[in-house]
Amino acid sequence: MTNVERMKAALEHRPTDGPVPLWEIEFHAWDQASGRHAVFGQEFAALSPQEQEKALHVNTEIMVSVSLELGFSALTCPARRWKVAPDVPAYFWLPDDAREKQARLLRKAAGDRLLLVGNAGGVMGMPSAKDYVEFSYRLFDAPEKVEAAAWNNLEFGLKNARFLRDQGMDAVFTASDIADNRGPFFNPEQLERFIFPCLRQWAAEVKKLGLYSIIHTDGNVAPCLEQIASSGVDALQAVDPTAGMDMRRAQEAARGRLCLCGNIDCGLLLTGPQEAIYESTRKLLAECAGAGPLVLGASNAVVPETPIANYRAMLRAWREHAAVRPKGAPEP
Repeated sequence: MTNVERMKAALEHRPTDGPVPLWEIEFHAWDQASGRHAVFGQEFAALSPQEQEKALHVNTEIMVSVSLELGFSALTCPARRWKVAPDVPAYFWLPDDAREKQARLLRKAAGDRLLLVGNAGGVMGMPSAKDYVEFSYRLFDAPEKVEAAAWNNLEFGLKNARFLRDQGMDAVFTASDIADNRGPFFNPEQLERFIFPCLRQWAAEVKKLGLYSIIHTDGNVAPCLEQIASSGVDALQAVDPTAGMDMRRAQEAARGRLCLCGNIDCGLLLTGPQEAIYESTRKLLAECAGAGPLVLGASNAVVPETPIANYRAMLRAWREHAAVRPKGAPEP
């Protein structure tokens, strides 16, 4: 199997051979990994049209070469413009016309060597800090408005998924945080009214488009893993260790119905030490490789400040311990 074939097998909940696939929902450490400068976000938007065209080609060279050198099975393309917080612009985005060009360039350069992933959206998540109080009141005072917003969100996400498919994407994800470290933000009735009907329809429609479907959510989602696993979505990304999510227990709950992606603490990757990163990765692979559909990666974005030496400590453990072993076989 090739890396891409292993990724597809994991997303289709089929057995794989060789190493567990490797994918990051967003990898931002392009400059450190390549020794060159990739341009996204506000910096890109400030360039002249000629400079933007050149930057898109340089970005393509960097992203594809780094992804192949590191061993990625899949590559996430830049998203639409968004903010981490009201006053904090995100890093990994491009204006719409440039995003389309970048996706097409990546598809041409990557060929069949990388599965391409795009951020479509489509499922409502928790409110931002700015809207937290107002949204929380609305859940109880005007639930019909929340429900209408949830379905509008779905419609927008499916429109974006069709756009991404036409640019050559193989998979899409919806970044939809539905929990914090204590558990789901929404109560069970709200989950069944605002979240899971949309997730089920989103997964079904994305499948009709010929794409794989992935939901990203931080937080402790253990209480609703059954609903996620039975929704028809192909994969769950994060399996957030800072919220107490354990990959092996999540595999047991999913029972082969859901590919689980991530679980290496992105904060640990940022701060180290490298020995702890290596051991965390080794332990996860020893317990989970071969126990269910699995894709290794950080629990969230690998931010630009992440020391590439730290990330390579994870890769070293992956290369030494990621081979899928028959169930019950002793650890090497």
